[in-house]
Amino acid sequence: MQKKNATKSIAPKRHKVLVVDDHPMTRDGVAHLINKQPELEVCADVGSPAEAFETIAKLRPDLVLTDMTMPGRSGLEFIKDLLAAHPTLVILVLSMHDEAVYAERVLRAGARGYIMKEAGGENLLTAIRRVLGGQVYLSEQMAAKILDNLSGQKPRGSHSPIQKLSDREFEIFQLIGQGKSTRDIANELHISPKTVDVHRSHIKEKLKLIDATSLIRHAVRWVESQEAKA
Repeated sequence: MQKKNATKSIAPKRHKVLVVDDHPMTRDGVAHLINKQPELEVCADVGSPAEAFETIAKLRPDLVLTDMTMPGRSGLEFIKDLLAAHPTLVILVLSMHDEAVYAERVLRAGARGYIMKEAGGENLLTAIRRVLGGQVYLSEQMAAKILDNLSGQKPRGSHSPIQKLSDREFEIFQLIGQGKSTRDIANELHISPKTVDVHRSHIKEKLKLIDATSLIRHAVRWVESQEAKA
């Protein structure tokens, strides 16, 4: 009896993506988009950094697609902690926040790209494929700005003074704008109140603010302006 050579089609390996965002509707929409792609799949979606760490240990995703603003930890701190635990992990940030403020900080923290939520689905898929392919993804405008900075040319338009702040100062500035006290900030960032006060002084100096009241007012207005874009 002659045996038939049965050939089975082998499906291509799908890259596993973990979606981290505290808005369930956003997670559902992103997952629906990604799961329609033949080479991509959402292995899980979670709403907090704590859940993300647990899920990464279990599922070993190829890519973490994360928002910047989530409960319990700042986005920059989350990225740094993720890469400290998983140095080869590929991270792409998907955020509503202005890339002019966040993109360079995100890249310095170790993420492979930054895309704003308003960029749309096709651009998101392009960004995912690019970072999975070992490249960096930024919008054309942001990439040009960073190249200008590296070449020593002054970018067109005025820079936000917020960009003068270090990552730690920037985190503290955001927390001040959220109404957190010095002690609250110290507890959240695991540093001493005295260290927070030193950073507050540096922030006032860099932003040319005369006193603590001016700092609080400025920080609150900035946080409100960012939340209005959500």
